[in-house]
Amino acid sequence: MKEQKSMATNTSLGIVAFSIILLATNLRAPITSVGPLIASIRDSLQISNTVAGALTTLPLLAFAFISPFAPKLARRFGMELTLFISLVVLILGILLRSLGTIEVLFIGTLLIGLAIAIGNVLLPGLVKQKFFHRLGMMTGLYAVSMNLTAAIASGVSVPIASFRGLGWQGSLGFWGLLTLVTVLFWLPQLRQRQTPDNKMKQEPVKAATHLWRSSLAWQITIFMGLQSLIFYSVVAWIPQILFEKGLTASAAGWMVSIFQFSTLPFTFVVPIIAGRLKSQRMIVAFTASLFCIGILGVLIGDLRFILLWMVFIGIAAGSAFSLAMMFFSLRTESVQEASEVSGMAQSIGYFLAALGPLFFGLVRDMTGGWTLSLILLGVASVIILIVGLGAGKEGYVRGMD
Repeated sequence: MKEQKSMATNTSLGIVAFSIILLATNLRAPITSVGPLIASIRDSLQISNTVAGALTTLPLLAFAFISPFAPKLARRFGMELTLFISLVVLILGILLRSLGTIEVLFIGTLLIGLAIAIGNVLLPGLVKQKFFHRLGMMTGLYAVSMNLTAAIASGVSVPIASFRGLGWQGSLGFWGLLTLVTVLFWLPQLRQRQTPDNKMKQEPVKAATHLWRSSLAWQITIFMGLQSLIFYSVVAWIPQILFEKGLTASAAGWMVSIFQFSTLPFTFVVPIIAGRLKSQRMIVAFTASLFCIGILGVLIGDLRFILLWMVFIGIAAGSAFSLAMMFFSLRTESVQEASEVSGMAQSIGYFLAALGPLFFGLVRDMTGGWTLSLILLGVASVIILIVGLGAGKEGYVRGMD
């Protein structure tokens, strides 16, 4: 009897684990699939580079504004139901975005950002809730699933658009199929969901005003924001930059895929190393150096080494993202403080990141080239080094540190 119960429990956990992995695959692909198609979208709808850049900026703004409210929704409706509704909204956003007119393109993009923001915030908590004793393994699995699907999406967007005349509309709409499958796997989770009790619903959320006076909290936030700014600017505009430098559209898209594939191993390795060190300054220096070298390589424009430059930027991006996640725990003394720092960093950080693709396109329109935009990414890398050295120093967030 006990063996049967154990087998049933293992089977149930396996389904939950697979559902979580499927959910993670939806958290980046609908955004990273846009970059390689942005020139086609721009030319088809006759919009400027600045307006086209907003297709990447809108989801990030949604990340910034909805992130603080996601835990409140989960407390009110339950984590499983909140995530299920976010998936339904994601499907709606993908369908609207692929209809092919300017208005629904941006409405759909905004809905996609709102839905993904909920998943970004709640998924780590769900993993901790369901897999407390396998937290590291499940975190690694969903992180790889998220980044791997993001990389694939960048690479296959142009081929899908070319397949039987689907165009950019069909290519963007393709990812709705993945979300639909995820919704079907999430239906059983609604029957097993944990309904929040009254105490949890009524528990007041303490305002963490001391964070706004903490230099360390701001260093973590700026580090988080600038690494996101670089990542999303690269995803949005590097395909177009490389295309103008001589690569085919398909090859430029795959360069972004290689960039994202390069992030995967360091997403695992860096947290392990960082957790064993009292100071993470050496990792910060390594990360910022690779950002600078890779961006300088793209700026110089020697396509013979473009693969190497994209790998360097990818390694730096993977290291920076995972290090930002680690700072939330390493620089705080309690779970509540870690959540507060995470909320501040992701909200303000993604708002800062949202400016990247938009400003990148604006500078391109103003100057007629990509040189100044790439120089500004190099400056962001230097700032990452400066604030990262502060965030990487042993210590904890204080009210007036």
